[in-house]
Parts: sequence; C-alpha cells; structure tokens
Amino acid sequence: MFADVAARVAAVRARIGELAGGRSVRIVAVTKSFGADAVDAAVAAGLTAIGENYAQELVAKAASGAGGGAAEWHFIGAVQRNKVARLAPFVAVWQTVDRPAVAEAIARHSPGASALVQVNLSGAPQRAGCAWDDVGTVVGAARDAGLTVVGLMGVGPEGAPDPALFRRLAGMTAALGLAECSMGMSADYEVAVAEGSTMVRLGSVLFGPRPARTDLRR
Repeated sequence: MFADVAARVAAVRARIGELAGGRSVRIVAVTKSFGADAVDAAVAAGLTAIGENYAQELVAKAASGAGGGAAEWHFIGAVQRNKVARLAPFVAVWQTVDRPAVAEAIARHSPGASALVQVNLSGAPQRAGCAWDDVGTVVGAARDAGLTVVGLMGVGPEGAPDPALFRRLAGMTAALGLAECSMGMSADYEVAVAEGSTMVRLGSVLFGPRPARTDLRR
C-alpha cells in the first residue's frame, strides 16, 4: 500500500523547494488512522517527524516500536489533560498548546518539553486554538509553566486557502522571535510554504486516501 511513499515525499520536497525561497521546511508525516506500516514507510523515506491526532493511536504506535525507534512523535490533536500522562513518555513536540491549563498539564508530566502554541487562524468557534489577541499570553504562560516554546501552529480554514491568514501567523512567529511556524496540510501546504511556513503536516498527499476510523476513542 505504501510502496510509492518515497516517490511522493520526493515530489513534495521538490515542490516545497520551489516555493520556500531557500527556507528550510520540515515535513511532519501525519499517520492518523493508518497503521504502523505508514510510520515505517515515512521513516524509510527520510521523514522522522511523525504526527498523530489521537492519544490512543500515538501511544499504541510508539509503544510498538513503529519507525524502528527513529520516529520523533508530534502530538497534533486536541490535548485532553487526562491523557497527558499517557502521552508524555512518547511525545517529543506538543503542537497544540492553546491555553495555560494545557501548558501546565504537559509541563507537570514532561518538564521542558518542546511546544507550539496553536492559534485559531479564522476565529471560527468550532476551530481549536487561542485567539490572536491571546497568543502572547499563552506563550508566556507556557514558558512560565516550564515548557520550551519553539513556535506557533495554525490550521487553515476549510475551503480555499487564505494566504493572508498564513502570512499573519508567519509574521507573528517572527515578531515573537520563535523559530517554527507550523502551518499547511495536504490541501493547502503550497500556499502555506509560500507565505512562510517552516513545518507542514502532511497525510493524504504522502499516503493516499485516509481510511475511515472505526474506533473514535481518543
């Protein structure tokens, strides 16, 4: 099923190179709903950053040794504080810190962990992330809790990509002196890279259509 992952990775890297203007952009391979073989395929293709949305899936794959021990696990889903203790032994980067209480829960179980603050780019109530006006407060709270804040993260709105929102997130990342701007997924990564992303989170463009989840427990 994943025989052509390396070719897809090469194609995506080439496209990123065309758009990034010499900027380094890291690919996080999102293996949500796929099996451990997707992790193995990503690592074999040179992608060691592996993103998971659900605690149960990340823990199961990491504990099984998926990726041969080379995977660097990024948690990119909504953080439920009661799941942090289970995740902490495996997660290298927490990409979805959106409020002080989440930062404190992570720091309690993983002091000094690398984290990104998630911003609600569009302001839509159904979207995760803190408000634009609260970014500085959440960054400060995460640092005060003991986390290492390395950047900001955002999910583009549904439908056509909005370059202005990506540009704003990249600008805020730079204004705060942070290194990482995680934005762009399979449908909009090209726009995100053109507007300043340093990290894209890609699933279907690397692995093909995502299988339906049969177990929605997190």
